Amino acid sequence: MQRNKDPIRDILARVLPDQGLVLEIASGGGGHAAYFAEALPALTWQPSDPDADSRASIAAWQQGAGLNNLLPPLDLDVTAAIWPVERAEVIVCINMVHISPWAATVGLMAGAGRILPPSGVLCLYGPYKVDGRHTAPSNHDFDQDLKHRNPAWGIRDLDAVAAEARGNGLALIETVAMPANNLTVVFRKD
Repeated sequence: MQRNKDPIRDILARVLPDQGLVLEIASGGGGHAAYFAEALPALTWQPSDPDADSRASIAAWQQGAGLNNLLPPLDLDVTAAIWPVERAEVIVCINMVHISPWAATVGLMAGAGRILPPSGVLCLYGPYKVDGRHTAPSNHDFDQDLKHRNPAWGIRDLDAVAAEARGNGLALIETVAMPANNLTVVFRKD
């Protein structure tokens, strides 16, 4: 988390609205949620994760942070047809697309298409292939390791992710190179 939190924060501060609800998908341990809620105090941060242990960790971060704009975590499975949030101005998803089956990306895009308002923002962070190629040899090795751990996982091609987004009314507006050969990808709802 340490190496990416500041660069991600800088992009979020630039592309997100001045206020509103940010739904974080797959919040993991909760460190990003606490950090971003503190760094962007005009936004309300809603962490979520389908894993009970992760939600317990997120709740501990939330309680420890003592921030009014950081909400308790929700149990949210992106593949579900109905999410426990009906509307958010922003969805942020860090390091999920490659560590989940493709169905999770499909569900993420469908959910974003349902709950984001016009001009709503979806921000993704993680490693991606560009034009079918890894952006660095280390990403190739990481991709092989992911597939060894779970054949349904792996670094996705950005074109495939963008196509899934387009099918749900989301246009790719920006791709930013990040530390450790990752990308931040920003979509906007039509």
